[in-house]
Amino acid sequence: MTEQAHIDKVKNYYGHVLANKNDLKTTACCVGESLPPYLSDIVSKIHHDVKVKFYGCGVPVPGSLNGLTVLDLGSGSGRDAYLFSALVGEKGKVIGVDMTKGQLDVANQYKDFHQKEFGHSSSNVEFCQGYIEDLASADISDNSIDLVVSNCVINLSPDKNRVFSEIFRVLKPGGELYFSDVYTDRRLSDELRADPVVLGECLGGALYVEDFRRILLEVGCHDYRQVSNSVIEVTNPEIKRKVGNANFYSITYRAFKLDLEDRCEDYGQVATYKGSIDQYPNSFALDDHHFFETGKPMLVCSNTADMLQKTRFKQHFEVSEKKEHFGLFDCGPEASSSNGADNAACC
Repeated sequence: MTEQAHIDKVKNYYGHVLANKNDLKTTACCVGESLPPYLSDIVSKIHHDVKVKFYGCGVPVPGSLNGLTVLDLGSGSGRDAYLFSALVGEKGKVIGVDMTKGQLDVANQYKDFHQKEFGHSSSNVEFCQGYIEDLASADISDNSIDLVVSNCVINLSPDKNRVFSEIFRVLKPGGELYFSDVYTDRRLSDELRADPVVLGECLGGALYVEDFRRILLEVGCHDYRQVSNSVIEVTNPEIKRKVGNANFYSITYRAFKLDLEDRCEDYGQVATYKGSIDQYPNSFALDDHHFFETGKPMLVCSNTADMLQKTRFKQHFEVSEKKEHFGLFDCGPEASSSNGADNAACC
């Protein structure tokens, strides 16, 4: 299948086949969410027409967002973009990129509504029609973005290598990629990846977790972190028959544009969380096994130390300097979890 044929199938599915999220045949593109109260309060203010056409498989919303420039890849009807609009505040900016005109029409229709709802003097959201494989076509320049987010969209791309290359091009040094998507424990057949329904339901384009690891290595990201992982149950009988024994997961990852080592090294460093991030006064989770209690020193590897002191989190942590090298750092779970989902270098 050519890239254009792939894109046309996705456009047709989200532009014509699906009227709203109730038309989905599986839950892969709309995994049940568990939003914390402060996010639920914001989502309750988002217009119904935007929410009903929202498709997502996670909650890719990190902390410490005030004043950031956020890029939402595959922004669709704009639900997450408007959520981030409230979180970054008037000094921040949100850019949504999507290739489907119908979805963008919905998003643009409610810019004034959300500006007033969130009490902003002017809209801090901009929507662009474009392809996530070519962010230059949407005028996204090098080193211009603080945070790239995406919610169950990268799996729909025919060229994921280009997507991740573009992400790390536009991120500022120390900037972050924080996204949720669908992954699988094996490489899927060409026939399955070309099936318009399986593709549109976010299963056909699911990345094999080991290929995801390899792609990030190619773009220079040597350590990324798993934040959450849940099993996707394929309950539609026809789709279940097609996918066979393949297992699918909704995983949220975070990765920083930093020069990190490919293994976790021990330099005797200690990190202490100050409790200063809004909504996280008592603790902060960097990933699924780095949980910082406010005021409690915690031994960390050099990569984790860099993630905390060379990014926007530096104001929220006290991190000691490197001492002598003590070898590899025992940084938690093994590289591959029992359900087949990759956990990256330090996970």
